[in-house]
Parts: sequence; C-alpha cells; structure tokens
Amino acid sequence: MPKYLDPKADLTFKKVFGEYPELTISFLNALLPLKDDEKITSVSYLTPEMMPDNPLRKYSIVDVRCTDAKGRVFLVEMQTVWSEEFKQRVLFNASKAYVGQLKKGKKYELLQPVYSLNLVNEVFEKDIDDAYHYYRLVHEKHSDRIIDGLHLVFVELPKFKPQNFSDKKMLALWLRFLTEIDEQVTEVDPELLADKDINQALELVEISAFDEGQLEAYERFWDGVRVEKALQDDHAKIIKQAKELVGQAEEKGRAEGIAEGKAQGAQSEKFDTAKRMKADGLPLDVISKYTQLPPDEIAKL
Repeated sequence: MPKYLDPKADLTFKKVFGEYPELTISFLNALLPLKDDEKITSVSYLTPEMMPDNPLRKYSIVDVRCTDAKGRVFLVEMQTVWSEEFKQRVLFNASKAYVGQLKKGKKYELLQPVYSLNLVNEVFEKDIDDAYHYYRLVHEKHSDRIIDGLHLVFVELPKFKPQNFSDKKMLALWLRFLTEIDEQVTEVDPELLADKDINQALELVEISAFDEGQLEAYERFWDGVRVEKALQDDHAKIIKQAKELVGQAEEKGRAEGIAEGKAQGAQSEKFDTAKRMKADGLPLDVISKYTQLPPDEIAKL
C-alpha cells in the first residue's frame, strides 16, 4: 500500500493546491458558499505575500492565492496553530486584496468579491458545535440585504464530521482528505479513491513522490510547528500567570484597603468616645484605660 504525507504541511498543501489549478477549482467550489451560477471555472495563481516576521507565526501559516476569469480573488490559508489575532489578520488581508484591485482611475463598480478560505487545525469556537463558519456583511435586521465584497470562511478541522455534510459530498471528501490522510494511514477509504480529484490529490501526497531533500523540509516544517506551538503555549501560560498575579495583588490591595479603612474607623471612634468622656469630666487615666489612647493624645482633644 502507498504511504502518504500529511496534506496540511506547507510542502504538500502547496503542491496540491498551488500547482494544480483543476484541484484548486474543485476544492474552492466545494468549500466556498457559491451558487451554481457563481462556480469557478478557471484560476490563475497570484504571487504569495511575505509571511509575518513574528517568530510565533513563522511556520503555522500556509497560503495559496489565486484569481479567476471574472477577477474574483481567492485566498486560501492552512493555519496549523491558532492565534487570537488570526481573525483580524484574515480580515486585514482580505480587505487589502479587495482594495488592491482598485488601480488609479478605476471605478468602484469594477471591484470583484474576495473570498478568504481559512482551514484551522485547532478548535477556536469552543461554544459552537459547527465546524464551518461563514462571515459576510449583512443588514442587522434584514439578513437578505447584503453588501457584497468580503466573504470570510473558517473551518475548524478537528470538529469536522462527514455526516454533518452529507448533502455536500465534495466538501466532505476534501475535508476528509485533509483530516484523515497522514503518515499513519495504511489504507485509504475506497470512497476517497473513487473520486478522480481526491485520487489525484492522494497520488500527489504519496511519500514516493518526494525526494530526500523535500522529505527533510517536510520534517523541518512539523518540527517548526511543534516549536511554535510550544512557544505559544508558554506565552499563554505566562500571560495567564501574570493575570493571576495581578488579580491576587488587586485582591490583596482591596483586603488591605478594607482592613485599613476599618482600623481608621475604629481609631476615629476611639477619639470620639474620648472626647465625650473628657467633656463629662472623667480623669485622663480612666479615659486612657477604656479607649487605649495615650493620655497625652487625650489631653490634646
């Protein structure tokens, strides 16, 4: 039986979806919310932009960018390590691609939609059961009123269950390809092999299709992802510990403030009592005995 590499890695993902337009078309048509008359028929690849310099994001982002005959732009990202700023970065990149279409002198009505498809290998919407998330600009009260332009799709791969997409066969097959295929696979489900696009993608990620240098790069990618994940976990732990320490300090400060306030209140009450006792003509030593105030302090009252 053939052995496979994980298609979520930089090397394999870009080989399947960055070099074979027909597979990219099948993939995008399956995963994007496109109507029948909006289906993609051809694509041409765009030059990928520079990856972020942030060392915590060096390895986890794999992207493929392309456009079609209508001028629509498609951004595809495979995110192996989730980060809190990911959604904002996706919105920024999609917006930049949208604005980048408008060259000097062009009219706004010539702008074409930008579709950003983001596959995330971690769960980030912990209180939502769905794996598929689609964002667009809609009217708050009238959801049929839409401002077309930006379409953002996020797929949480660990949540994916084929039975939830039984009415979308190709979507389920492509996500099964991404979630089921890796180095541990010894036998591929015949349903995957039966589809010509998935079968071709499987052939492209067979270990035998890569030379020794590529396999070393593949291992370095996953080593980098593991290091990145560890750094991010350590960073999260440090932030959590810092928040806990700040919370403890604030709680301690509140407790000390309350105690100090009570002490000041008690002291003030003692002076009020001493004043009344002194006004009644009681001796200083008697007042001092019952208020615990020094006689010289009482004498000043």
